[in-house]
Amino acid sequence: MDYVIGVDIGTQSTKAIVLRLDGKIVGQASAGYQVDQPQPMWAEQWPDVWYKAVCQTIAACVRASGVAPEEIRGVCVSSLYGGAGIPVNKEMRPLYPCLIWMDRRAADAVAWVNEHVDTEKLFRITGNSLDSYYGYTKMLWIKQHCPDIWREIHQFLPPNSYVNYLLTGQVAVDHCSAGNIGGVYDVDARRWSDTALDMLGIPRRFMPDRLVDSSAVVGGLLPSVAAELGLQPETPVMAGGVDAAVATLAAGVVAPGDHVAMMGTSMCWGYINPEVDAANRLISMPYVINSRRDNYIFGGAGTAGAAVSWFRDTFCQSEVQAAAQSPGVDVHQLLERQALSVGAGSEGILFLPYLMGERSPLWDPFASGAFLGMTLVHTKGHLYRAVLEGIAFALRDNMECGQKGAVRLEPRLIVVGGAARSDLWMQIIADVTGYPVFTLKEEVEAPLGDALLAALGVGLIRDVNIVKTWSTLAERAQPDAMRHAHYDRLFEQYREVYLNLKENMHRLRMLANERSLSDCPG
Repeated sequence: MDYVIGVDIGTQSTKAIVLRLDGKIVGQASAGYQVDQPQPMWAEQWPDVWYKAVCQTIAACVRASGVAPEEIRGVCVSSLYGGAGIPVNKEMRPLYPCLIWMDRRAADAVAWVNEHVDTEKLFRITGNSLDSYYGYTKMLWIKQHCPDIWREIHQFLPPNSYVNYLLTGQVAVDHCSAGNIGGVYDVDARRWSDTALDMLGIPRRFMPDRLVDSSAVVGGLLPSVAAELGLQPETPVMAGGVDAAVATLAAGVVAPGDHVAMMGTSMCWGYINPEVDAANRLISMPYVINSRRDNYIFGGAGTAGAAVSWFRDTFCQSEVQAAAQSPGVDVHQLLERQALSVGAGSEGILFLPYLMGERSPLWDPFASGAFLGMTLVHTKGHLYRAVLEGIAFALRDNMECGQKGAVRLEPRLIVVGGAARSDLWMQIIADVTGYPVFTLKEEVEAPLGDALLAALGVGLIRDVNIVKTWSTLAERAQPDAMRHAHYDRLFEQYREVYLNLKENMHRLRMLANERSLSDCPG
């Protein structure tokens, strides 16, 4: 019997599965960790945390599966979008933490690009726009603020590429991760852009020469690593890709049509398209299958599950304690019971979920979160429902941008990620967007897509449509016409309130930044 392993490095946890080729998961494991936030709007992680979690989860799921090492034919690792990636020296030692997608420190680098670079030309080459979300602006931040580190850099490696190097001793970057860096990748030629790199002042040698498909074999497991993982030496390791795209694959999306919202720490809504379109303010990168032809186009909200976690941890200690004292009860279930008694629109409360600035379509690193419309009659249940609604409005904002450039979108929305466990949230999303909501019965998301890439890379499968037999879509919510009409009016307010408050948000951020500490230690 043949098996494959799929691993996804997420922002707050790593998950791994052992999959049999009929789609049965025979072992799974996860390991959690935190994001380092040494200053407001900063978000970074050291890659040894990821590597430790990858080794821990692979070893655990192999043990749980009881599968013989020789029957495991391949491994594939995907990862969160690592922004700039990990700057390493010639000995492949990390020189600085990875500035991940959530990090918003590179505002001055964005200003420099606007002043010194032909941005329209940059957008035409890369299919992407300009924001501190993109990895190339984070690279420039390191150049501007950490010159001693900049001089030592040998290469920048995305998280999955760095982990794959530790597993195999080989360096390769998948096209999906390369494209998501933004301003350094030629989306038409499917290679690093010498023109863009010259315009930005980023040395070409920083970009690894070996660009590969997501299902390509990077190398075989090193003997010492294989022993630690309980696998055979030289077990092939595939390149992988960005987790949102791999989760979209896990939902069975292999051609234009279906669209998927991945609701984890952040929200990523995306679809496959033959063309890129920076003008519609979304993000473009090669897809994880057919990566020389198809593009993954997505819009992303900076906080989704992170906003829910923030609300829970900041305001809901009584519910946290009650859940801890009641086996089998989750704190979010307690909060949803309170929110279920509140009608659509939270009785006049509107939440802006911009707790780490905002990505598409606003591209505003200085946007900030807000509750509006509160009165003495409002309760914690009102606020919790407003948080869920605010994130649903952010999803709709991206969907409306995507509809302008998509070749075709099916009249249904697939949702994957932790949010899919919530019946209330799925109904709110259906009512806000107007789309019937479907979710996967199997709660595996990106690791399932990784397993497909592993099986594809070692030749165990040839038809990617098999992934549709590995996961099962279930209808979760139909939009209610009256609630949808009400949310249409609230969505107009959602957009208008941001525009009205934007100047104040920026001024408040400037005042906060005046008290920031120095930016680069040492």
